[in-house]
Parts: sequence; C-alpha cells; structure tokens
Amino acid sequence: MTDLDEQIAHTLRERAEGGVDTDQLLRRSRARGRRRRVHRRAALGTALCLVGALGFVGVTRPGLDGLAGRAPWSTASPTVVPPVPPRAGGVPGAAADPALVGADPQILHFGLDPARARYLGAEVIRDQVESLRLSVAGSEPVRVDVSSSAELPISVEIDGRSFDVTQSGPQTFDGTVRPANGMARGLVKLWQPAPGLYARAVMLHGDESVLKQAVKALRWDEATRCAAPLRLDALPAGAKVMNCSVDVASYPRLVTAQFTVQRADTETMWVRYRYASQAGTRTETNRTVAGRPAFLSAKGMKLELTGIPGTTMAVDFGWPWDGQIPSAIFTEADATTLLAGAKFPTDPTRPQSWE
Repeated sequence: MTDLDEQIAHTLRERAEGGVDTDQLLRRSRARGRRRRVHRRAALGTALCLVGALGFVGVTRPGLDGLAGRAPWSTASPTVVPPVPPRAGGVPGAAADPALVGADPQILHFGLDPARARYLGAEVIRDQVESLRLSVAGSEPVRVDVSSSAELPISVEIDGRSFDVTQSGPQTFDGTVRPANGMARGLVKLWQPAPGLYARAVMLHGDESVLKQAVKALRWDEATRCAAPLRLDALPAGAKVMNCSVDVASYPRLVTAQFTVQRADTETMWVRYRYASQAGTRTETNRTVAGRPAFLSAKGMKLELTGIPGTTMAVDFGWPWDGQIPSAIFTEADATTLLAGAKFPTDPTRPQSWE
C-alpha cells in the first residue's frame, strides 16, 4: 500500500460515522455486482447476483491501544467489551460436516476464541465461501476464508482493496506461510483444518507471528449467526438469502449488516442495517410496517423503517438497472414482508440484546 493509499484509508476511518451518499454507493455496488455475475456465469455457469459493499464504505478497524491491565484488543474505553456473534444452537461446526459451509448464508460454521482474538466481521456467500475477519493483540485485520472446495477464489478484499492473493490453478494446502501474490508485504497461509475442509488466512502487511496467532484462535467445532445483530425471520415466497455480511470493526461507534436476497435471476433485494452512534434519527413516514413507521422512496424502490435513533434499516428492491423492466421483480409487498420479520436491537452496543 502506498503512502497515498494509507492516507486515504486513514481519512475513511476518521470519517466512518459521517454522512454517506448511499445512493451513489448503491449504484456503484450494483454495477460491481453485475460485473461479478457475468464473470461467474462464464466461469461457473451460475446466475448469482452478489453485491459486495452496499453502502458500507469506510467501515474499518478502530484504533486499538493495548493498555496494560486489559486485553490487548480492548478499545480505549475499559467499559466496552468487543461483541461476539451469538451461537447457532444445534448446528455443527465445519470440522464435523464440511458440506455445511455456505449452505445457509445466515450461519457461519466456524468461530474464534474471544480470549485470544477480536471479532471484526464476517461474510457468507451461498454454496461458496465463509469468511471471518479478526485481529490479534491490536494487529491489523486477518481475513480467513473457508470452503468445502479446494478451489477458493483467488481474489480477496482487505481494507476496501481487492487482491489476487494466490496464483491461478491448483493451490497447496500444506500450512506453509508464504508471500501473498499481488501484495508487497502480504502473507497467506493455506491449510486443511479437517478432511474435506479448506482454509486460507491472509493479511495485508507481513507479520508471520500474528498470522499464526490468528489461526490458533479459530474454532472449528462451533457455528454462529453470520449477520448478527440483524436476523431475517420472514422472506417472500420462493426467496433465498444469497449472502450476508456484518462489520463490527468500529464497534461500538459503528455496526453494519447486510443481506442479498434473490428469487430469480432478475429478482434481487438488498437489506441493510447501519447503526452509527453519532447519526440522527429519520422521522419521515408515509407507510407502516408491522406497527412501525416507515418511508417509501419517491421512486418506489426503497422501503425504510424510520424513527430508530442512529439507525438505518432499509430494503432496496425493484429493478435498479437500465433497460427493459422484466416481468418478475420484487415488490413493495415483498419488502414489507421482509422488514416485518426483521429482528434487530435498537441499541446494538448491548451485545447481550443480540438474538
């Protein structure tokens, strides 16, 4: 990363709680989703429509002070305890059944020891990869990708930048720490935590001891909820969650979670939750959802719950791209169903309230 890149990243971190042009970010993420879909169609013969960022640019790790007398990943306030995602009761971990990896995008089939590492966020892409971000002793983030296939995607995103961390072709899962392809000081480790299970740990700047500590902090015998504190308990008929993502790197100032929901190739909804401690409260209303005030955008393709302090809870639906509108798209009624069944705390700084 160049000095200019470092400056940009620093500025984004400093302004993580500021105003975000979500419409512009949404347009960009949708465009990125279209390009990814075309690529996957050519490579895999699938029709998944995956959106990566969806309005959460600037969510990065907070400064970690490592003061004496506290765990080294504690934040500046001694009363703040980093969150740990809730367990998914009755669900086995990836080591017990590797085939479960990616089967349910609302579940992450591995976790971490909170006494050894800090949880920063997670992502699950249906039928593909589960990812976890963590930090050890105030270090930079380490990203861990897990799959039941040895063909892990060669490209990863760290701190908002994408890299091809390994060469194309067969990869060697022998546990050796190697320089990451495409990153001047990056490191990558590929290994098999259990038969039929493939894992990769990546960090942007090389520190082999930190990478090894992060790997030791992983737990393969448990399952947790991916997108806590958000949970979708009701989906439109025939719809599936295709991916989920959560970021708590700047907790307790900023907490974000998102889902991509799909019913057909042309039917996609993006569900996003964002809590910022310094954000205001939107009070506009022209709809009611399960007794809560809500607002439908002027274009009729975004439904948002309102009146929740510091919180955005919204669904983008309809047909967002140029061209002929298909005969089948999600509707306001579908978005209403989804929001009516969404579960989330009004104050996510209390992890004990996460369901």
